[in-house]
Amino acid sequence: MKKSLYLYNTGSVKKEHFQPVNDPVNIYCCGPTVYNYAHIGNLRTYIFEDVLKRVLIACGYKVKHVVNITDVGHLVSDADTGEDKMEKGAAREGKTVWDIAEYYTGVFMQNINELNILDPDKWPKATEHISQMIDMIKTLEHKGYTYKTSDGIYFDTTKFENYCDFAKLDPEQLRAGERVDMGEKRAVTDFALWKFSPPDKKRQMEWQSPWGKGFPGWHIECSAMALAYLNQPVDIHCGGSDHIRVHHSNEIAQSEAATGKPFAKYWLHGEFLVMGKGKMAKSGGNFITLDALKKQDFSALDYRMFCYTAHYRTPLTFSWEGLRASAQSLSNLKKQIGALNENGAVNRKKVDEALSSFYDAICDDLNMPRAVAAIYEILRKEGLSDSEKRAAIEKADTVLGLNLTVGLEKAQYQVQSQGKLIKIVSESTLSDSIKDVLVKNAVQRKIAREEKNFALADGIRDLFSAAGVIVKDMPDGSTLCTVKNEKEAQVLLENKPEH
Repeated sequence: MKKSLYLYNTGSVKKEHFQPVNDPVNIYCCGPTVYNYAHIGNLRTYIFEDVLKRVLIACGYKVKHVVNITDVGHLVSDADTGEDKMEKGAAREGKTVWDIAEYYTGVFMQNINELNILDPDKWPKATEHISQMIDMIKTLEHKGYTYKTSDGIYFDTTKFENYCDFAKLDPEQLRAGERVDMGEKRAVTDFALWKFSPPDKKRQMEWQSPWGKGFPGWHIECSAMALAYLNQPVDIHCGGSDHIRVHHSNEIAQSEAATGKPFAKYWLHGEFLVMGKGKMAKSGGNFITLDALKKQDFSALDYRMFCYTAHYRTPLTFSWEGLRASAQSLSNLKKQIGALNENGAVNRKKVDEALSSFYDAICDDLNMPRAVAAIYEILRKEGLSDSEKRAAIEKADTVLGLNLTVGLEKAQYQVQSQGKLIKIVSESTLSDSIKDVLVKNAVQRKIAREEKNFALADGIRDLFSAAGVIVKDMPDGSTLCTVKNEKEAQVLLENKPEH
C-alpha cells in the first residue's frame, strides 16, 4: 500500500496529491554544468532532489531517475550571448575543454558521494547525445517552429501558444523588453536550438549538423536527454527556482512542440541558498564549495543537516554560525542514538506508530524541518523501548540520509598497490580479507581501464555492483570503494574473477 504524498507543483502553483503516470516513477533533474566547482548553493538543490527520491521510495514507489551532465552549450547569458561556460573554464585554467569536463565531473561525483546522495540510474552527458538533439531540432524545423539567423537556429516562441503559462509571464512586459537589442531574434523569448561556430574562432567542441558546424543550445540538451531515457510525460522534473522563467519554459515549449504531448506532470523547484544580500552564485564570485566547509572541520553531512533547517521552497541564508549549530545538533543527535540499548525486542506496530509524525512531515511536500523534529519526538517518546526507538530512527534515516545509526565516523582505509591509490569507506569495520579483495579488484579494474580493456573493467565493475560496493574514480587519481554491507561484499570473495 503506497502512502499518500502531496507535492507542490510549480506548473499549477499549488500542492497536489501525487499520482504518477509511470511505473516506476520517472524523475528528471537538471544536472551540473561542469566548468567549475559546484558551490553549496548548487548542492542544496541536489540534496532536496535526493530527499524527494528517498521519500518516493519510502512511500512504496519504484523510481527511475536521470540527472544530466552539461559539458557543452551552456552560455554565460540566458539571452543566448556570451561564451560557452565550458570554453570559458578551459581558457581560465589553460586546459582542454574535455579535461575541464572530466575533472569537474569527477569533483561533482565526489561531492555527491560525500553528501550521501543516491546515484541516479543514468548520468547522460550532453556531448554523448548530439545526434538526439539534432533529430529533435529537425522535427521542430519540419513542424515550422524554427528560423535561422546568422548565428544559429532559433525556436520561435510566438508559434507556441502557451509559452507564457508555466512561468506566469506577462506578455505586455515581454513586448516592452523587445525594445532592447535582440540581434536577429524575432522575440525576446526566442532561444537558440543550435549555435553556429564563430567563423573567426576554432571551438574545441563542435559538430556537423544539417545547418552547419556548431554546437547545441543548453535547453535542447535537457529535452533530448530526458526523452532518451524516460517516458513522456515525465512524472517529475526538478531544478532550481532560477530555471523556471527561461530554462524550463524553453524545455516545455520545444518538447511539447516536437512531440505533441505534455512534457512533465509535476515540476518541483528548490529555492536559493542566500549569502549576504543575494543568491550564492559562481558568476558573482560569492560562493563556497564543499571542500571549503571541510577545511573548516565541517563534514558534508553537517551541511546536509543544515539544509534541513528550512523547507526546500524557502530561501536559506548561509552563515558559519548556522552551520556550526547544525553540526552540533547532528553530533548530539547521533550520541543520543548511540546510547540506546539495541538488545531488546522490537514491536513493529509500535515502531510504525512512532513514525507517523515523521511520515506526515515528509509526505507534506518534503517538510524536512518537521521531519527532523519528529526524530527528537521519537527519542523522547514514552512507552517505546530503546530498541524500538533505534529501529524507528533507522527507518527514518533511509529518507534523512544522515547515517544516524552507523556510528559517529565511518571506517576508512587507504591502500597503495601497484602504484594505484585505493580508498575504502565502510559503515562498519572491515576484515582484512574483504579489504584485500577490494583492493585487488579495484587495482585490476584501473589497470584494465588504462589499457582500454573495457570489457574486463566493466566486468569487475559489475562484480562490485552485485556486491553492493559503489566504485568511483576520483579527481586525485584514486579509486573510492564505498561498502554498504560487509556481508554483501563477501560476494567479491566468493565470485572474484581470475585475470
